[in-house]
Parts: sequence; structure tokens; C-alpha cells
Amino acid sequence: MKSNLDYIKLSERFSARNYLPLPVVLTRAKGCWVWDVEGNRYLDMLSSYSALNQGHCHPVILKALKKQAARLTLTSRAFHNDQMALFLQKLCRLAKYEKVLPMNSGAEAVETAIKVARKWGYYRKKVKKNQAKIIVCKNNFHGRTTTIISFSSESQYRDGFGPFTPGFKLISYNDPDALKRAIDEKTVAFLVEPIQGEGGVVIPDKGYLKECYKICKKNNILFIADEIQTGLGRTGRLFACDYEAVKPDILILGKALGGGFYPVSAVLCDDEIMDVLNPGDHGSTFGGNPLASAVAIASLDVIIKERLVQHAEKMGNWFMKELKKIKGKYIKEVRGRGLLIGVEMKRPARTYCEKLMDSGILAKETHKFVVRFAPPLIIKKSELNWALPRIEDILAR
Repeated sequence: MKSNLDYIKLSERFSARNYLPLPVVLTRAKGCWVWDVEGNRYLDMLSSYSALNQGHCHPVILKALKKQAARLTLTSRAFHNDQMALFLQKLCRLAKYEKVLPMNSGAEAVETAIKVARKWGYYRKKVKKNQAKIIVCKNNFHGRTTTIISFSSESQYRDGFGPFTPGFKLISYNDPDALKRAIDEKTVAFLVEPIQGEGGVVIPDKGYLKECYKICKKNNILFIADEIQTGLGRTGRLFACDYEAVKPDILILGKALGGGFYPVSAVLCDDEIMDVLNPGDHGSTFGGNPLASAVAIASLDVIIKERLVQHAEKMGNWFMKELKKIKGKYIKEVRGRGLLIGVEMKRPARTYCEKLMDSGILAKETHKFVVRFAPPLIIKKSELNWALPRIEDILAR
């Protein structure tokens, strides 16, 4: 049997060094728990950045995956398949939109939304060709493509990757007045995260999203919500925008849409927006493939039938209340919604995450000083009770 260190050395020998994982090598998982190659058990408090809302290896999704994988896995979009239409219908009815454009990764979905918004701007709003502007927020994280990092405010994400894609304007997050000031006749959209997850679990003031939505409507620009991490129950609502009764013009989903089994993402909007696309304008060989569609159908069924949205709200409220009771001189703030919770420390969070790992809890730092806790939405109170004294022991040191 090889040790964690053996696999890590092998990975470091052959892998690009674009990640700095915690020094653990996982080999199997079930529910909220994972095991490393040495047999040690850990409580997963990251959920693969919210891609595992339904937990690891959920039997319903696994069954759907196996069944479809034995029948038909890929057709490309050159042909129809008997799963994609069922998936799109289910997602449209659940999210209350008229159209879905299926893709694979979250970054692909963001790129797709940008293209749709720009074309809408030229063909519906009549902005001068190649002049469209999209407003985005500082501290954002929407992916890693060249276009997306072009509007990142994080210097490391941009370092060495220019020249950058024009057409974006950065403003402060949680500041509706900044949005008002940034809009001009070339503006076609405002792209925002309802909660900035990678930015440190930053939650805007109550009313921020609704006010920004009103500003967008008044100025005839599209309100685009990136709910790749916050959507599908993570925050205790089906979508984080639901907290303010905001229905985005364009909604971007991913991560948990694939149930932890397969990359599935989607861009949702109504006909008036989506119909700017014509055959050949945009596409993806794997987007909407039958295996992805079958997995996504099962993933959505689990979220709804097991009432994971309601469970996330209940467990999240309780867990955050307990975390706030922890006394430690290096704890700055506990914040979150549902089961997306960040504990901001006064010292770098990496050390805390390493110590948590030693105690059997897998969490990951974000934005340098924040320890993020985002367990699968199926987590039980008994499992959180198991974790709390261990978390307290580490964070209170």
C-alpha cells in the first residue's frame, strides 16, 4: 500500500503546480465522509466547492449514471438525444425560465452568458457593434478563462496572462450607487455573485440585489447572477437571489447540477434573450450530452425530494450559531447563509485548515484569512456535533 506521501510525490513529479492542496490523498467516500489511502477518515466540509451538495456517491445519482452509461453517453449536438430535453424541461420548470443552454464547466457557462448578453445588447438594445460593456464587481470569482480573468481584481489570477479581453468595468461590491455611476449607453449587463464565495464568503447588505436589479431594469441592462456556487440549495434557498425575491434576467448554474459525478452547467433565461442565438453561434461537443443530462435530472430530483434546501437552512442556522459561540482571540468574524459559512481569522487560514485536517475535518482556506465550511447539504446534526469541539479546539488556539 502506498502512503499519502508516496502519491503526493508522484503528483508533484508529473502535475502542473497550479494548485496547493492539503497533504491528503483521498481514495473513497460516502455521504459526508471521505477516506485517505492510509485508511484515515475525514468529514468533508468543502463539498468540492459546493459541487457535492447531495453528498458523495449518492445512490440515486449513481444508479442513474450507471443506467445511462450502459445505454448512450455522447451524441454531440449534431443529433438529438432522449435525455437532454427531459433535463432542460425539468430545470426550466424548477427555476421558472423559458430556455436553458447546457454546458459543462462553470467557466464555460459564464463565457456563454457573456456572449448571450453581448449579442442581446447588439441585436435587442442596439448598442453599437463591438462596443458593449458589462459591469462586474471587485473581489469577484467567475472562473479562470482568459476573458474571465480579464475582469478579475485579483492580481495573481492575471499575472502573466495578458493581453486581456476588453469590455468590462469593475465596481465595488455591495454598492448600488457604484452601479448607477458606471452605467452608460454602451452597458448591456451587470454580472454579480449573490454571495462572493471565493472572495471570502462576503454577504452583501439586505436589499443590495433587489436595488441593483431595479437599477438594471430602469436602464435596460441585463441582471446576470452567477449562482454556480450559491445555487441549488447551498444557502438555504434554491437560489441565493430568492432571499430578495429577485429573478435574474440570466441565471448561471453549475457544480451541484452534476451531483458530484459529472461536470454539468447551464445558462437560463427567457426567449426574448436566448433567441438572439442562431444555429452555429455557440456550442459544445459535450454540452447537454445524454450522460450529463441523466445525471443532472437525478441530481435535481435528490435536491427536491430530500428537501435539501430546507435542511441546509435549518442546519446552517444552527451550525453558524454554534460557531459564533467559539471564543478565540484570532477569530475576526463568522458569516454565512445556509451551509456556506466563512470564519475570518486574523492570521492566515491555511494553518488552521491543516490543523483541522489533522483532527479529521477537511476545510479549505479562501481569500487567505477565511476558513470556509460548506459540507454536503445532507449533513446530520450529529455529524456537525462531532465536528464542533474539534473546530473549537483549532480555531480557539
